[in-house]
Amino acid sequence: MLRTHTLPIDEVYVPVKRAKTLEAGKVEALANDILENGQTTPIRVRQGKGRYVLIEGYHRLEALRALGEETVTGFVVQARQH
Repeated sequence: MLRTHTLPIDEVYVPVKRAKTLEAGKVEALANDILENGQTTPIRVRQGKGRYVLIEGYHRLEALRALGEETVTGFVVQARQH
């Protein structure tokens, strides 16, 4: 079973390929939902060199960043580099 971790948002690297998929409307909707309900679904990251690399949850990460949050709840998983 995966354990959740509280991760500093500034230590989560978003690969360039992933960054191109950002939809502002989705971020805004998630930010509103997070304000009402909190973060209900953790993001997924893998350990990188001195940082975490985002695997899943880019819109959640950006919604939290937009809200001024400094941390995000996430799963640290073992994943292959692509």
